[in-house]
Amino acid sequence: MTMDLFAGIPVRGYTEAVAWYERLLGATPSFLPNDTEAVWELAEHRYLYIVVQPEHAGHALHTVFVDDLEDRLAGIAARGLAPAVRETYANGVRKATFHDPDGNRISFGGSPV
Repeated sequence: MTMDLFAGIPVRGYTEAVAWYERLLGATPSFLPNDTEAVWELAEHRYLYIVVQPEHAGHALHTVFVDDLEDRLAGIAARGLAPAVRETYANGVRKATFHDPDGNRISFGGSPV
């Protein structure tokens, strides 16, 4: 059985959101299904997408757990973005949270060092 995950992020403005997520993810969208959505493939069968839905913008909460957290954060910083919050939990798990222009929270997490 194959299963795909599409994690949606409602935004107010398409152009501004696409530009911000390109900086966060370090790539242009993988595909554009229509003029109100942009989709990035994060890994096989795992997608993050924005959709213009102003009435719902700012309410997304997504965490992407990666095995290269510090390298990923360095790449994001090189593209001009910084996390709003960095945390290390009692068990050593690390998390960096970014807020997009609408207030959506997109985090990257990593295993203990």
